[in-house]
Amino acid sequence: MALNKEVKTDIIKKFARSEGDTGSAEVQIAILTEEIKQLTEHLKEHSHDFHSRRGLLKKVGQRRSLLNYLLREDVTRYRKIVKDLGLRK
Repeated sequence: MALNKEVKTDIIKKFARSEGDTGSAEVQIAILTEEIKQLTEHLKEHSHDFHSRRGLLKKVGQRRSLLNYLLREDVTRYRKIVKDLGLRK
């Protein structure tokens, strides 16, 4: 369930903090969010795919950790990424 190169490049361009930024928390969170969306769609059709379900749970936990880090370090960046990705209801 890897993202294709074009989708990943678009996400990086949209959420990068500066030119050439591929590893900031915002970029990582955005990429994980897209992967989580794809895995969720996959699991709707393949409900007994427990290996993919474990991967989904690991990605959700990783995103949660990055969001907690961002919340601790810079609340405004946290609020912006949550709003941009629509993570909170």
